[in-house]
Amino acid sequence: MRILVTGAAGFIGSHMCDRLLAEGHVVVAVDNFLTGSERNVAHLATHPQFQFIRHDITQPLAGQGRLDAVLNMASPASPKDYLQHAIETLDVGSAGTRNMLELARANGARFLLTSTSECYGDPLEHPQRETYWGNVNPVGPRSCYDESKRFAEALTMAYHRTYGMPTNIARIFNTYGPRMKLDDGRVVPAFIDQSLRAEPITIFGDGSQTRSFCYVSDLVDGIFRLMQSDEPFPVNLGNPNEMTIGEFAEQIRLLTGSSSAIVYRPLPEDDPQQRQPDISKARQLLGWEPRVPLDAGLRLTLDYFRSTD
Repeated sequence: MRILVTGAAGFIGSHMCDRLLAEGHVVVAVDNFLTGSERNVAHLATHPQFQFIRHDITQPLAGQGRLDAVLNMASPASPKDYLQHAIETLDVGSAGTRNMLELARANGARFLLTSTSECYGDPLEHPQRETYWGNVNPVGPRSCYDESKRFAEALTMAYHRTYGMPTNIARIFNTYGPRMKLDDGRVVPAFIDQSLRAEPITIFGDGSQTRSFCYVSDLVDGIFRLMQSDEPFPVNLGNPNEMTIGEFAEQIRLLTGSSSAIVYRPLPEDDPQQRQPDISKARQLLGWEPRVPLDAGLRLTLDYFRSTD
């Protein structure tokens, strides 16, 4: 197939390009480098089935020839990035999604949206199932990201219902791995960076809040399988193995052999207390579940960060 991937120079988007090319597809990669990095796709520059276009998808994109699928993965995704680029985040979730849906419709192509577990907000249901509508503050500091993705999901479903388009929605939970940015504010690179520098590991809150970490190759496999299904409603993709942030900090210290102290800072507004996907639907529908153990994935991630110093 000939597949257009937006957000292709991002952390997850670049790994998605690798997987699609490995499967024999032609990839048209699109990114404007707002938060993505040219380095993430530099190794693909000479690949005969890879084409890169620098473009902001909040503006229409035409003249790309036949497309069989559009994977819309463009959006700032870390709190640091989307708080710094709040308006751009809202724009890419609304106008950008609309433009890519129109591009897919014009080509009779499949459209896949990568959404987020942030659609559940600070959840009152635990673990989170796709049928849960969420507990989201629509005017809080994180709302630029939460609501952009919730709107993008609604828009995708509207196109599916109105035009009968084949669409998919992946709700992504915490994902980590090589090509993350050390300074993007997310817990995995932040803790690794602080440990490697022998600086105090900073925990926001008391460390009792939970997260569930999925290695990037597992996530990409889930997205790839979802793209081949006819399921239009959201599907959770993440690792159901839940742990506290305090436990995770200790694991990072052990992995890096660091003597870093742990310090505590106030919890940011609307930061979720619990995060754990119910992946029953993905197991049943896609035959998918994560396979990379946390310690193995963290070692690969640590090796990447050490190699890029």
